[in-house]
Amino acid sequence: MNNNEKFISRKSPPERSARMVETIYGCKWSLTVYQLLASGVQRPGEMVRSVEGLSTKVLNQCLKKNIEFGILDKVIYNELPPRVEYQVTEFGQKFLHILDELEKLQQEIDA
Repeated sequence: MNNNEKFISRKSPPERSARMVETIYGCKWSLTVYQLLASGVQRPGEMVRSVEGLSTKVLNQCLKKNIEFGILDKVIYNELPPRVEYQVTEFGQKFLHILDELEKLQQEIDA
């Protein structure tokens, strides 16, 4: 073996972030939820009313996944009746930027 030879080890994808992207794109409502949040809709009831075909059960599953990944935060106000709102975290902003870049890449491929 020559000292000038370099061996490159096999590169594998980052496990957690790859799973996160796959899960988000696998859920057909996640991107819609991000759109709603960007347009100022933060309450679950408003989200369900704003999107035809979106049920409360599916929305709650989607929101739960996004909270687990750290993309969204759930804010619970101590009021009667209780009020809950969702907002994008700082990490979520970075993640959404990556999703935007993936969308741009897809548009370039399509063109």
